[in-house]
Amino acid sequence: MDTSEGIEKQGRPAGTSPSEKILAVAYDLFARRGIRDVGVDELIRESGVAKATFYRHFHSKDDVVLAFLEQWYQERTAAIEDAIARRGTLSEDAMLTIFDVFDDWFRQGAVQVSSFLHVMMEMGPDHPLGKASIQYLEKTREQIADLAKSAGLGNPYDFSWSMHILIKGAIVAAAEGDPHAAARAKAMASLLMDSHRQ
Repeated sequence: MDTSEGIEKQGRPAGTSPSEKILAVAYDLFARRGIRDVGVDELIRESGVAKATFYRHFHSKDDVVLAFLEQWYQERTAAIEDAIARRGTLSEDAMLTIFDVFDDWFRQGAVQVSSFLHVMMEMGPDHPLGKASIQYLEKTREQIADLAKSAGLGNPYDFSWSMHILIKGAIVAAAEGDPHAAARAKAMASLLMDSHRQ
């Protein structure tokens, strides 16, 4: 499976409007360096827009971060759904396909993969950006629970929490340098599915 086409589009100016330019620059900088290390002045300078233009489209840096998180969520979701559709897998196998997508991203060095975890840890769970990250993580568990329901697995919500732990663990292990992080998590996910079959 190759998700490189979607990854190549990320972090590069995809449009000509000021907001698109700002978000394209922010996407790359936030994913590589985190939120706190990137200031508004740098976003303005790198995107080539005037300060007044920046604030006409985004009231604050937090607004840019929220747009960045939403863009990554949409791209991540689309990539996984596309991979499942292309494989034509059954609902039960679809959950394992998720790890194939993450394996592609890890091998490509796609730093945005850890964005939700990174922002939550960097900003804290009580900060608005931390709360937004937690909401996106919750949406991920809901998607997994829906797949588990379709597959007829028992206790799909409990399953989604355990599955999500494997995904997050793979993200951290990949960041540590484990080239087999997704494959290891996929093997554990298969065992987890066995334990939830009714």
